[in-house]
Amino acid sequence: MPAPTPEAIEKAKKRVAQAQARLQDLNARAAAIGRKEDTRRKIILGGLLLDAAEKDQRFEGVLSELMKRIARDQDRKVFDGWALSREKA
Repeated sequence: MPAPTPEAIEKAKKRVAQAQARLQDLNARAAAIGRKEDTRRKIILGGLLLDAAEKDQRFEGVLSELMKRIARDQDRKVFDGWALSREKA
């Protein structure tokens, strides 16, 4: 087997760098999709909880207890003046 030329080594390094860049891009896209799916799950579950709390007093109590656990001021501020609209079942 002949000794590799400097050009062949550079060409191989370039291919490796391109492959690493593609892998990094794929990992970033997969992470972004994962974050979007997580956000969607949270929105859906939040909507289900609000709907259940409007219709069932047990869930209203759960929601009330959960809201007491909000730790960050900026998160608590979103709920200032907000009240659950109770439906009559």
